[in-house]
Amino acid sequence: MHFAQPVSLSERGVLLRPLQADDEAALAAAAADGELWRIRVTSVPAPHETADYIRRALDMQAQGLRLPFAVVDQATGRVLGSTSYHDIVPEVRRAEIGHTWYAQSVQRSHVNTCAKLMLLRHAFETLNCQVVGWRTDIFNHRSQRAIERLGAKKDGIIRGNALRRDGSIRDTVMYSLTRGEWPEVQTQLLYLLSQPHSPSLSQERAPC
Repeated sequence: MHFAQPVSLSERGVLLRPLQADDEAALAAAAADGELWRIRVTSVPAPHETADYIRRALDMQAQGLRLPFAVVDQATGRVLGSTSYHDIVPEVRRAEIGHTWYAQSVQRSHVNTCAKLMLLRHAFETLNCQVVGWRTDIFNHRSQRAIERLGAKKDGIIRGNALRRDGSIRDTVMYSLTRGEWPEVQTQLLYLLSQPHSPSLSQERAPC
């Protein structure tokens, strides 16, 4: 049995449920809201790439390396985007959160804050993770600001770490949050969600 098993999580009208092969059309529609695949520092799938994107995510899930979710509006059933646990290392009880993106129309809303609250709570309180990590493109400053607002600490930069979709080589910025830091971060996330006119955490635009 893999360390992280498929699960559905919900918070304030936002549902995270296991990503499925038949989410192809709904996920493509979410990516089309803002033509997110055109952003250089993301790897959001273009419409014709969506089926393969889901297949690769599910293949990695079968190996215990990734746990992908569809992000859904509970009231309407609309798929808003996707997020995942990935780079899961059971031996040290570590997982990363990434491959995160949302339709442009729900960016800068409560959706990302709810998703992070649910993923962090599940990681620390159910999976008993010791560390949760993030990584992002060195040029994705919006993503870096969002991760830092969570309270995560910058661990460093891995140079020449991965290819971007345009074939250029990216440097990757690494962040982490420890189990001991989680209670304060949870308090802050709940506070943000309790403020009806307060801006939420910005969306992470660059999946890992």
